[in-house]
Amino acid sequence: MPIIKILPHPEYCPQGAEISAPAGTSICEALLDNHINIEHACEMSCACTTCHVIVREGFASLNAVDENEDDFLDRAWGLEPNSRLSCQAILAQKDLVVEIPKYSVNHAKELH
Repeated sequence: MPIIKILPHPEYCPQGAEISAPAGTSICEALLDNHINIEHACEMSCACTTCHVIVREGFASLNAVDENEDDFLDRAWGLEPNSRLSCQAILAQKDLVVEIPKYSVNHAKELH
């Protein structure tokens, strides 16, 4: 099972974390399953950017970005070349290092 190292985030993961999840799982699902409550306002349907993450290591091991995700990524705060919507980024067998951006374009947080 791949390991995901999450860099510290002041709200979701202040000390950072290391979690494992089976290949075939989205980064968003892996975070939520491990009590890292990343925003996901569209319920993981690739219709917003609230689950945006930056993949610092292991980016090439993830599934390819499709056109729909690419269109939404253009709207994400703090977009970088290795940005992904965590609901669409599917784990393979390689370990990852992931950063959750400090801000999101979501104007109102929802309790999930």
